[in-house]
Amino acid sequence: MLRQRILTAAWLVPLALFGLFGLEGEGFRLFTAAIVLLAAWEWANLAGITSPGRRLLPVAGLAVLMALCWASGAVLAAWPLWLGALGWLANLYWVTGYPARLAQWRSTGMRLAMGLWVLLPTWVGFSVLREGGAVWLLFVLLLVWGADIGAYFVGRALGRHKLAPSVSPGKTWEGVAGGLAVTALLAVGFATWQGLGVAGGLVLLLATAVVTLASVLGDLLESMLKRHRGIKDSSQLLPGHGGVLDRVDSLTAAVPLFALLHGGLL
Repeated sequence: MLRQRILTAAWLVPLALFGLFGLEGEGFRLFTAAIVLLAAWEWANLAGITSPGRRLLPVAGLAVLMALCWASGAVLAAWPLWLGALGWLANLYWVTGYPARLAQWRSTGMRLAMGLWVLLPTWVGFSVLREGGAVWLLFVLLLVWGADIGAYFVGRALGRHKLAPSVSPGKTWEGVAGGLAVTALLAVGFATWQGLGVAGGLVLLLATAVVTLASVLGDLLESMLKRHRGIKDSSQLLPGHGGVLDRVDSLTAAVPLFALLHGGLL
């Protein structure tokens, strides 16, 4: 398994870095659209569509919506990001109420709708951040990775209080605090680098805390859906690493929310 993970990472990491930072404009949007549509194919499975062929129908529907957003200019608009923000409030309500509120979202149609307000704003968020230059896209990626690393090590060392035991028993509040500490340091570093000043730095610090918590919710949402489906990974598209969603679940919440906050505050 370790060998397979290393082999997959050996081609996946350079490809991701080239697509995210070597491409821009239409090339970047096509690259991120491909990632989001692969994630949509996996989401259809989480929604209860077990046949690989039948999953192509919701993927095609999302592709049409993405094409319409691209053609109309909505790929750089704020309203899909607001759609995502409102959707994540519903996701928060369901994750914190699992399994008591399961009946509200367990239908295939409801889970597909959930995927729409998660995945479409993710693509728009990537496009908005990349349009303004690579620096803030780099920031949100480092934020998510930093939050994961801080949560992992602090959670293992100090974790005592479970965050969401019915959804993801391994996560703790101490781990969340560790992730927040790491991303706060990241925010201070970026504020200094970008010359934001004291006021701008405080705004970035606040936005970073909010987005860090959102990234945790993104992880928990996929864990909840996988637990309901009784599966460990969203797919085996990335040998040794699971599926695309397993790699980008935190980003699906962090990217559109940070793009929205960045446009309004920074």
